[in-house]
Amino acid sequence: MYEAIDRYVFSLIERSSPERTAWNIEKVRQGVPTNWNYIDGCMITALIEMAEISGDARYFDFSRRFIDAFVGEDGSVRTFRPEKHTLDDINEGRVLFPLYARTGDEKYRLAAETLKRALDDQPRTYEGSFWHKQIYPNQVWLDGIYMALPFLALYEGRFGSGDYGDILRQVRTVRRHMRDDRTGLYYHGYDASRSAFWADPVTGLSRSFWLRSIGWFAVALADLIELVPEADGRGELVQTLSELTEAVWRFHDPETAMYFQVPDRPGEAGNYLESSGSAMLAYAMLKGARLGALDPVFSDRGRQTFDGIVENRLSFEDGELTLGGICLVAGLGPEDNRRRDGTYAYYISEPVVQNDAKGVAPFVLCYTEVKRLDA
Repeated sequence: MYEAIDRYVFSLIERSSPERTAWNIEKVRQGVPTNWNYIDGCMITALIEMAEISGDARYFDFSRRFIDAFVGEDGSVRTFRPEKHTLDDINEGRVLFPLYARTGDEKYRLAAETLKRALDDQPRTYEGSFWHKQIYPNQVWLDGIYMALPFLALYEGRFGSGDYGDILRQVRTVRRHMRDDRTGLYYHGYDASRSAFWADPVTGLSRSFWLRSIGWFAVALADLIELVPEADGRGELVQTLSELTEAVWRFHDPETAMYFQVPDRPGEAGNYLESSGSAMLAYAMLKGARLGALDPVFSDRGRQTFDGIVENRLSFEDGELTLGGICLVAGLGPEDNRRRDGTYAYYISEPVVQNDAKGVAPFVLCYTEVKRLDA
């Protein structure tokens, strides 16, 4: 099966270009050309990891061609609009660092500077956390921790002063406000102003847990643990990831080791085992154990989840592998979209699709950790 996965991943890049990818289902459905976005950023991150673990230069070469379609020699980033103040658009910038390290091409450093300036201008809550987007004032989403903070850690380690304090403060704020003491799970969103229609007027929290948002947070923690030195607060990140993975494992499906779209409500009508969040949690467990941040048992648990995805969500169709069970998208608001209210009914209502990068990229990242485990 793993050889088939290798063929599947490579087939995706064979069928993709910077103008149109085989994995960005949202863009395909909208009929719009590819732009600078977090979905492609997740996939290119995964492909660069595939290049590293496999030694196959074709993954890296494709990744470089893809990014070069957006990054100018002066460090400008085509289609990037800093005035939108969206953390999602920072995420793709993390691939600039391995590209710069491998090639020494100055445009990648300049592009990282472009994104860092945008992040410096990002609005913040009264506690110093980044707003998720300009259109979501005073809101902190778990997704945004992954979108912005690994990029910021990479920048600090490579081009900055090595100050990780801002990163640790924002993770600490998330843990303080968004962690549920009863379950150990994290809510999707927090409104520091307590004014959003979906927010609890007392706590500012959204109403339900969403698997992929918890997955984004777990992946961010695992990646940050790799980037933040021990002397600069790595231990705090390790503790946060350790308690999260212990908590979430209590909600795994015993037959597949996967997790439900709304993780604390298995068996309820409409709930389903979701691939992207399951792959993210498996990746975080595998990587956390490999880095020595988690108990070695989490290597086995992450592997179980990966194997559960392979057995239950990968299938052959017309001779090609298909990854199914992926929630296409979910969010909170904005004000003119009150359907996105953070309730259980909302999260199970979003489309479930195949081969979208929000599921494929975490699956491929998880696969690279499995390959490291088997090496």
